[in-house]
Amino acid sequence: MMYQIKDLQLSLPDMTRKPLLGAAPRIEILRGLTFDVPQGAVLGIVGGSGSGKSTLGRAMLRLLEPTGGSITFNGQDITHLAEDDLRPMRAQMQMIFQDPMSSLNPRRRVGGIIAGPLHVQGHEGIGAKVLEALDMVGLPRSFANRYPHELSGGQRQRVGIARAIALRPEFILADEIVSGLDVSSQAQVLNLLQELVRELGLTLAFISHDMSVIRRLCDRTLVLYRGEIVEQGPTAALFANPQAAYTRDLLDAIPLPDPDQVWA
Repeated sequence: MMYQIKDLQLSLPDMTRKPLLGAAPRIEILRGLTFDVPQGAVLGIVGGSGSGKSTLGRAMLRLLEPTGGSITFNGQDITHLAEDDLRPMRAQMQMIFQDPMSSLNPRRRVGGIIAGPLHVQGHEGIGAKVLEALDMVGLPRSFANRYPHELSGGQRQRVGIARAIALRPEFILADEIVSGLDVSSQAQVLNLLQELVRELGLTLAFISHDMSVIRRLCDRTLVLYRGEIVEQGPTAALFANPQAAYTRDLLDAIPLPDPDQVWA
C-alpha cells in the first residue's frame, strides 16, 4: 500500500472564538478516517464545501499534523515525524494546488518555478529536467521564459503539474485543480493526468466536489461529509449502487448532458 490511514483525527483552533486569555477552542475537522490507497491507484476524495477533503489532503502530506490516528506512507509511520526526517520524503509526495495564480510566484519565470523543488532536493542537470517536465505536460519549451500572468488558466495549471512531476514523485495530491477551468481545459487537464499516471506509474489522490470529474478519472472513491467517511469503494460500484444518502445527493447534482431532459 502507498498509504494506510487509520482512525485519522484532526482538530484546529477556532480563532474566531479565541478568548483574551488562554487557548482558543478547537474544531474537529477530521473524525476517525480509515482507508488505504493502493500503489498505482487513482483515489477520488469527494465532498461538499466544509467536508474536510482539503484538510485530509494536507494531513496526508503532513502539511498538517494529525491529533489522533496514524498515517503510513510506503510502510513508514509519518504521523508525527519531525520535519527534518520528513524532508527527504517530500520528493516522493507532491501537491498540485487549486489556484495556480496564488501557488505560482508571479515574479519568477516558469522555468524557475519548475526548478525550485529540484534545487531544494539537490538535483543536478536541472535545466534539462525543467525542459523535460514542460514536454511531459504539453507546453512549448519556450514557456520556460514566460511569467505566470502571460499564460492562460489551463497553461498555468500545467505549469503546476510540471513542477509536481519534475521530481518524479511516487504520489501526487491534486486539490480541486480543474474547478476554475472551462470545460475544454478541464478535459485536457484530466487527459493529461491520465497519461501521466500511466507513463510515470503515479499514485494519485484527486480532491473534487464534482462527481462527474471523479467518475471520469478515479478508480476508487471516498465520500466525505462533515469530516467523516460516509462511503468508499470502487468508483464504478459506488456510482452504480450508492449506499449513503449523501452520496446519492452528490450524484443527483451531476448536470444532465442534454438540457432538454430536465423537462422530460
